Amino acid sequence: MVPSVSPPRTLRVGTRDSALARAQCEAFARQLTHATGQPVELVGIVTEGDLSTRPVTELGNTGVFVQAVRAALLAGTVDFAVHSAKDLPTLVPDGLVVAAFPAREDARDVLVARDGRKLRDLRPGARVGTGSPRRTGQLLALRPDLSVTGLRGNVDTRLRRVSGGDLDAVVLAYAGLLRLGRGEAATELLDPAEVLPAPAQGALAVECRTGDAETARLLSGLDDDATRAAVTAERAALARLRGGCSAPVGAYATVERGDGGGTLRLAVVVAAPDGKRLFRRTTEGSWADARALGTDLADRLIADGAGTVLRGA
Repeated sequence: MVPSVSPPRTLRVGTRDSALARAQCEAFARQLTHATGQPVELVGIVTEGDLSTRPVTELGNTGVFVQAVRAALLAGTVDFAVHSAKDLPTLVPDGLVVAAFPAREDARDVLVARDGRKLRDLRPGARVGTGSPRRTGQLLALRPDLSVTGLRGNVDTRLRRVSGGDLDAVVLAYAGLLRLGRGEAATELLDPAEVLPAPAQGALAVECRTGDAETARLLSGLDDDATRAAVTAERAALARLRGGCSAPVGAYATVERGDGGGTLRLAVVVAAPDGKRLFRRTTEGSWADARALGTDLADRLIADGAGTVLRGA
């Protein structure tokens, strides 16, 4: 008699309960199942950031989009969690580990404007929506004539503010549009040489419990070393600047593979929300030194005076 083989248990993945978070979590779950044969069940979790209509900058703490998901993970309600890496606080709590940073989506910000306009083509005084002090400061540094207004809501809500004529344009993360199949809505991809994205934008962070070696093993097979190096450098800079996900800090690292390793290039900006003070520096080095590169660059920005912007943000 042939002994029966039990099917693998279904892993429960926790995610923020929004359309975008679900879409990116489902995409990762499909990748995991394809790579390992492991069945996955999605568990949506409502977070503090989802319950409030206040600007994120007024919620008073970091991690408003991940704390409830992490609590479920620590409690054993779910087996692992998928986050937008840019929402993740720079300190990982005891008991959790980021087992995978999957290959990153396009990290750039985009403009979505009426009539297909680009940033330079917007009328003087045009109303541009964003809830990000980082975006606000960099936009106003380029176009001080713009009227930048606060913005909350999901992607479709933000796009309707433009199509309905309430706003001339909004600025969004390109990765979010792509993951929702709405990439064609972008009228301009903003060059990181002018507008740096949020640290870790476009990347996912997949966490599990430190004691769950089997789940960590499954997840680590989808870890992308170049993405991990880039995100590590960007988050290290943010941590040294003591900024959260709503800080006026932009960071973007690129990795070029080479013999014996790779070269990492990192740019970081601290932008006053009024656009009148902007501190920006770049550096490069071995991707094996990603954390040190981020920390050292942040120290140089602090020496330049960027701390005065952060204390006033």
